[in-house]
Amino acid sequence: MKTFSADLSKISLLVVDDHAMVRIGLKAMLALEPDFAVIAEAEDADEAVLRFREHRPDIVLLDLRMPGGTGVVVVKRVLKEFPAARIIMLTSFDLEEEVFQSLDAGAKGYVLKSVGRDELNHAIRKVHGGERCIPPAIEQRLSERAKSEPLTTREIEVLDHMRRGHSSREIAAALGISEHTAKNHTRAILRKLRVSDRAEAVAAGFERGLLHAGRG
Repeated sequence: MKTFSADLSKISLLVVDDHAMVRIGLKAMLALEPDFAVIAEAEDADEAVLRFREHRPDIVLLDLRMPGGTGVVVVKRVLKEFPAARIIMLTSFDLEEEVFQSLDAGAKGYVLKSVGRDELNHAIRKVHGGERCIPPAIEQRLSERAKSEPLTTREIEVLDHMRRGHSSREIAAALGISEHTAKNHTRAILRKLRVSDRAEAVAAGFERGLLHAGRG
C-alpha cells in the first residue's frame, strides 16, 4: 500500500478502509485542508497496525469493518502498543455494537461516513487537540451501557439463533451445548436486556446493534 512523505507542520493522518474508492475520496477531501497531511493508508487490520507502527500518525481514520479483523481489533492492538494513539472510527451505521466496543476500547472519536467535510474536519482537529468527539446520542448510549451488564459472545450467538426462531433444543444442537445450557443463556439474555420474552429480546438486539438484518 502506498505511503506518503510527512510534513511535521501538519496533522498527520493514516486512512484505513478496505474500499479503494473510499480512501481516494477521503484523501481528496482531506487534501483540501492546509493543516492536514495523509501520510499513509491501509486496507486491512494487519496493514493498519503495521502502517501505524511505521509512521506514528497523529490521527487514524479507521473503518469499523474490514478484512483481517474489525476496527475494534485494530483499536486494541494499536493502543496496546501505543497508548497515546488517537483513533477516529468511520462507519456507515450508528447502531453497530462494534461502535460501542471500539469506543470502550479507547477510540477517541466516531464519525459516520455520510458526514460532510466540515464535520469530519472538526472531528479530526478536536481529537488532535486532546478531546473526544462523539455525538451526544452515542455518549448517552455509552453511559447506559456502562450501567448494564453486556452480553457475552456466546449469548449474542444464542440471541442470533433466537431471532431465527430456533428452539432451545435447536440452539443447543447448532452450538454444541446442552439444552439446559441453552436455556440458561436465554434467561441471562432476557435479564441483561431487561425484557420479558424472546420477541422483546430480539427487538432489543436490533435496537442495540447486537443483531443485523440479512445475516444467515
